[in-house]
Amino acid sequence: MKIGIMTGGGDCPGLNAVIRAVAKSLMLQCDAEVIGFERGFLGMIEKKYRRLEYKDVSGILTAGGTILGTHNKANPFEYFGANGADVSEQVLANYEELDLDGVVAIGGDGTMTIAHRLEQQGIRFVGVPKTIDNDLMHTDRTFGFDTAVSIATDAVDRLQTTGQSHERVMILETMGRYAGWIALHAGMAGAADIILIPEIPFEIDEVARVCRERDQRQRFTIIVVGEGAKPRGGEQVVRETIADSPDPIRLGGIGNFLREGLKDRVDSEVRTTVLGHVQRGGTPTAFDRILSTNFGIYAASLVARGTFGEMVALKDGKLTSIALEKVANQTRYVPVNSLMVRAASAVGTSFGRSDLEIDLAQPGDELSI
Repeated sequence: MKIGIMTGGGDCPGLNAVIRAVAKSLMLQCDAEVIGFERGFLGMIEKKYRRLEYKDVSGILTAGGTILGTHNKANPFEYFGANGADVSEQVLANYEELDLDGVVAIGGDGTMTIAHRLEQQGIRFVGVPKTIDNDLMHTDRTFGFDTAVSIATDAVDRLQTTGQSHERVMILETMGRYAGWIALHAGMAGAADIILIPEIPFEIDEVARVCRERDQRQRFTIIVVGEGAKPRGGEQVVRETIADSPDPIRLGGIGNFLREGLKDRVDSEVRTTVLGHVQRGGTPTAFDRILSTNFGIYAASLVARGTFGEMVALKDGKLTSIALEKVANQTRYVPVNSLMVRAASAVGTSFGRSDLEIDLAQPGDELSI
């Protein structure tokens, strides 16, 4: 058996843990030869790879980043190195020349979408769900998310003390793209007063009202806002557009937009902190190390059984798999009636809407956290 491994898209804590688990499992259980493609799909396009020995994947469980490198622009169907041309047949030729039995693709929605399209051309894939945004469909959790939430929560804790000391409105902008999972979880864990997420467009006047009310009681306010949040009836704030990227729109700037909207509506000083790529780096949490290892071992078991065209998933606390075609081109959003939103609302957290009515969870309700 000869299997390739690649890490696509953005970097994420836990990537090395998955590489370690997949490679070691296949080496020990199947006596497989494992090669690592360098810089994701770019390595598959340009046939840049290296054989992974057991020692290469030892001692990397706790390391952040990826020993294989990654790339978030190398789409074989619109390859920037060929003026946007489709080079997928070149990828297939390289795959066949290497005589591979399959490839384990570790990545987010973009990686899974490309893997699904390449599957249709004859390349066999098993996917492993990676993204700090937690926005992949059909899995309750992606690895990297817990680490990002932990980093963001630590930032909220630190902003609490400085906000309280100076009696300020402190805004923390998190990543998350079009889904509010990071902002919601970090905001709830850090006891934020206001949480703004893309799924619930906010009213600036309502946000200001909550800040003024807080000013009368405790004289400081903590706001956690996901980068994809937007005002009701308005648009998301775009930081930049990158034409040669599979995901050309880069969100960012909502924290500063919010500050400008609040500064003439509240008496307190308003400050914004943009957490940015700090959320992506560093060593994974214990939870993500364990989840990544389990994902990797399960991916290896799918390979060993010859089950391809599937992505590993976590559903209701159990490992399973789902067809890549059901994951491709999909985004998992925060349900407005989720238990997390209900719980935050129940303890007085505002979502920046004057007309938002959220009922308390009832016994017997089956709601996703």
